[in-house]
Amino acid sequence: MFEDNKICQLLEIKYPIIQGGMAGISEANLVSAVSNAGGLGTIGSGLMPAKWLVDQIEKTKRLTKNPFAVNLFLQNPKIADLLKIIIKEKVPVVFTGGGNPLSIFSYLKKAKIKIIPVVPSARLAKKMEENKADAVVVEGLESGGHIGENTTFCLVPQAKNLIEKIPLIAAGGIYDGKTALAAFILGADGIQMGTRFLVSEECQIHQNYKEKIIKANSDDITVVLRFTGHPLRVIKNKLAENWQKLEEKNVFPEEIKAQKIAGGLGAENVENIPILAGLSAAGINEIKSCQEIIQEMIRGIKS
Repeated sequence: MFEDNKICQLLEIKYPIIQGGMAGISEANLVSAVSNAGGLGTIGSGLMPAKWLVDQIEKTKRLTKNPFAVNLFLQNPKIADLLKIIIKEKVPVVFTGGGNPLSIFSYLKKAKIKIIPVVPSARLAKKMEENKADAVVVEGLESGGHIGENTTFCLVPQAKNLIEKIPLIAAGGIYDGKTALAAFILGADGIQMGTRFLVSEECQIHQNYKEKIIKANSDDITVVLRFTGHPLRVIKNKLAENWQKLEEKNVFPEEIKAQKIAGGLGAENVENIPILAGLSAAGINEIKSCQEIIQEMIRGIKS
């Protein structure tokens, strides 16, 4: 079915399904499971240190012989160190987010590493094509974490009308065969998912985090921190409510940054950590393996 698919050919994968590079969450176990299931797993380097990335790349190589990627968060102050590691380890594909990636294009091109920026607008997608990106992801505000201003299903056809040479990947609000099929119909060559893979057996987040996603309805998913200039889509909990109260008080954005966020991704208490998740959480109600998730999607696309 996907023999002639541009993303499958470019990335040398079986299915045009990409696991989003979720910072500090998508590590070797999840990444390798997605790649072994025929998609493309992506290590989310985020603000993690260089040693963490080395460890995850080496572990991923032990767990899968299939292609995988690294997502670079361009606001990481140690980005140069991470870039050197990626080049040294000969990572096949790099996704970028959180800033302008053009300054690192030449290094990745020279190392023959495919570069795929994640952007929030059709105009930026065209700019990435003009600067010889290998493909581009347009991500709508339906996604979890930091969001833009346009929707996925407006972005895809708008970007498709501008892009002439490189494959287009849709992200944001995609979690099953029907939503993936809709993205393909609108012009996408591949799809990227984050929230759906959060609720996979192989994802390292605590079971309580997964339960928050499974139990969420559309009213439970909200956007916080708009006043900081970096809006964040999360599932409501005590931390999100606290942020909303601070926003109502018109505090300075620095007061948010100064707060200590208790717990972590593996924390049992999920009331004091940001539960990053997209609008698709309202449509997810079961934990499955990455293999089952991908196969279920393929069946849905075919039907």
